[in-house]
Amino acid sequence: MTKEECFYLGKIVSKHSFKGEVLIKLDTDEPELYEKLESVFVSLGNNLVPFFIEKSQLHKSSLLRVRFEEVANESDADKVMGSEIYLPLSFLPKLKGNKFYYHEVVGFTMEDKIHGNIGTIESINDTTPQALFEVKKEEKQLLIPVRDEIIVKVDRENKTIFIETPEGLIDLYLS
Repeated sequence: MTKEECFYLGKIVSKHSFKGEVLIKLDTDEPELYEKLESVFVSLGNNLVPFFIEKSQLHKSSLLRVRFEEVANESDADKVMGSEIYLPLSFLPKLKGNKFYYHEVVGFTMEDKIHGNIGTIESINDTTPQALFEVKKEEKQLLIPVRDEIIVKVDRENKTIFIETPEGLIDLYLS
């Protein structure tokens, strides 16, 4: 299993007991969906290693308290501290309507109400305060905010996102 076939679920942030339990800070709006997992992939070095879960429960909102079968004591827990946790993409709940996962729309065509086809989504930059579609049209790169007010329709069947951008935004890139 590679990281490209998985999604980031969270990170092991602290030890919880002398018996090797750890706390995972979940990166999700719905932590309860991940409370009863059987296993996860732990990023160790350049590898994703499967770890089986003996017991888990939610702990203070977005933390998941976990006892892994392979982690029996504090020393074992130290070896996985700070590690990122991943699950296969197939574990993601299916989204409908205009909701989407960032990885899902890479390669989609972007259609603006006024300018028509403005290019192909190459990636989504979520390292900025405002997430941005990075769209490529010929040799130009367009940066379009990922905002509900702009997204008119997500057409999964035709791999197209229809948008209505503020006046002048597209012209900045295509002029």
